[in-house]
Amino acid sequence: MPLNDIAPYSKVFGLSVHKYIMIKLQQITINQNYTENFVQAILEANGAALVGSTLVVGGDGRFYCKEAAELIVRLSAANGVSKLLVGQNGILSTPAVSSLIRHNKALGGIVLTASHNPGGPENDFGIKFNCENGGPAPDAFTNLIYKITTEIKQYKLVRNLQIDITKVGVTLYDIAGKPFTVEVIDSVANYVRHMEEIFDFAKLKDFVSGKATGKPLKMRIDAMNGVTGSYVREIFLNRLGATESSVVHTTPLPDFG
Repeated sequence: MPLNDIAPYSKVFGLSVHKYIMIKLQQITINQNYTENFVQAILEANGAALVGSTLVVGGDGRFYCKEAAELIVRLSAANGVSKLLVGQNGILSTPAVSSLIRHNKALGGIVLTASHNPGGPENDFGIKFNCENGGPAPDAFTNLIYKITTEIKQYKLVRNLQIDITKVGVTLYDIAGKPFTVEVIDSVANYVRHMEEIFDFAKLKDFVSGKATGKPLKMRIDAMNGVTGSYVREIFLNRLGATESSVVHTTPLPDFG
């Protein structure tokens, strides 16, 4: 599959904050190539380490998350990344991205979130980069990203790359003679395994289910239709034995309901 080298200029008007860019979704519509330019800047900031690397991609499921994840796949393919681990439907919590980076010895991860800001077509979207230790990129790195956004003249994109991030699985590509792998992963599996390494789930299950105390733990978890809902269901319902009535609003929605 050939590379498509696109070279239009469109200044990135996002906030020059140290940890991530946060933008109004209207900016993406108004300013051509907005997302492309910022993600290209993230990729270029990694320098020579980017070529042949593994990256993690996912976000909180807010409006534009899936589309941005697919765009990042096409940009990464053109920039020499060797492998992407992408959350199914573009969904990964920020701690899950960190866990995946560390467990897979990835170069870093692109996180699609505006944190606690409201979601939806009229609200906010954000892009972060977490480095190889799983934590937020340091100031020197994010300052470099910002500097690149003020000078960028082109981005690299494999425009016609066919992608389906709705299904878990591995897809192999040939990009200008070099292998490129996209692995769409279960959004919660790695993180739950990580939690099981830290906490004694067997004892927690005895407590939550009531086996240890004689009555089930009475609780109410409201995931507020955010990304945490998928993790709440797997951990509290499937692993710890909580009742269905203990959790509400566990389906991630683009506008958080």
